Amino acid sequence: MEKYIIKGGRELSGEIKVKGAKNHALKVLAASILLKGEAEISNMPKINDIEQMQLILKDLGADIQQKQNSRLNISTDRINKIAIDKKLGSSLRASIILTGPMLARLREVILPHPGGCVIGKRPIDIFIDGFRSFGVEIKEKPNSYHFKAKKLQGCDYIFYKISVTGTETFMMAATLAKGKTVLKNAAQEPEILALANYLNNCGAKIRGAGTSTVIIEGVKELKAKNTVIIPDRIETGTFVVMGLLTNSMIKISNCNPSHLENFLLMIKRAGGKLEIGENFIKTMPNSEFTATDIITHEYPGFSTDLQAPFTLLMTQAKGASLIHEPIFEGRLFFTDKLNQMGANIIMCDPHRVIVNGPTKLFGKNVDSPDLRAGITLLLAGLIAKGKTTIGNVNHIERGYENITERLKKLGAEIYAK
Repeated sequence: MEKYIIKGGRELSGEIKVKGAKNHALKVLAASILLKGEAEISNMPKINDIEQMQLILKDLGADIQQKQNSRLNISTDRINKIAIDKKLGSSLRASIILTGPMLARLREVILPHPGGCVIGKRPIDIFIDGFRSFGVEIKEKPNSYHFKAKKLQGCDYIFYKISVTGTETFMMAATLAKGKTVLKNAAQEPEILALANYLNNCGAKIRGAGTSTVIIEGVKELKAKNTVIIPDRIETGTFVVMGLLTNSMIKISNCNPSHLENFLLMIKRAGGKLEIGENFIKTMPNSEFTATDIITHEYPGFSTDLQAPFTLLMTQAKGASLIHEPIFEGRLFFTDKLNQMGANIIMCDPHRVIVNGPTKLFGKNVDSPDLRAGITLLLAGLIAKGKTTIGNVNHIERGYENITERLKKLGAEIYAK
């Protein structure tokens, strides 16, 4: 499947259920390496990144059985390989999270340089720095890293910049390390708290997850327990923008609005009309949007993963909006593709753009450069006049399950080719 074809201008309606959180599911799969016995994981999203992680784990020796209703059973008792497959590992940025559990259990791991989309190809200096604090010896080669430790030693570690993946990786490593580990300036995302709660249920001793200081007391072993993946807050936010853009009444169910407080605040400031319940959000038609400035920030700030859809929403708002993206270099470059479709976006520098609106969008042939930009181009196609063709949709399918069929059920005219 290489392209999506979209005919824009259709008003949507109905209910769309949010799938399990990619960024929670990936970490729970990695955490299985720490656990003795078999676990059942429910609400597992069926997306490319999850499939890729399962292939890596199976190659290492894990036993994974797919069940009905987005469930799977996993046991890693037979894992004994220390080398992550070069082809599989280099295609998935999240493969780096395996280093923590593998070092804790096997005390050695060979990691190919992690890959992913353009945004995913980032340095791993935080991981090298952090693991050295745990007493790990690291040998760097042109395309791989060799991590080795006689026994992980608990440590005090302060992140020089906030890292979600770093926080989760070191938290997992510390569960079986000797002594106490204190992680400072830690990330606070809901997925981190959910992972810590699961590990604690398996016998870990983790305090402070979801705050800037996480304390882990190492234990001798962890026993596998069943768990449920939390709803994907980024998918939730994406669907909120979709409903508002298409002037549609859409009920977004099976979500947790409390994980999106800052995003929902900015949506309301921009004029978006919403009905918010305990586990649903309903978008209301006839919203008029006002230009609204945002700056992305680590949780509980405005999520960088929702910056692109919000930028698109501001193309339909009256006035000029400043979008400031300080977290990732180059994450605003996708706005050039929106300009090709008729948007009026001025790039000030790699971290800031000014969006002038409202502007009409027109269907074009565009390629998806990464996951979040890709889904944003899909949303743009839903409101553009004429036909939009999106290439490189494998990036979109890394994070959104069966997206074309789900949108068809709402009335969208979209198909995969």
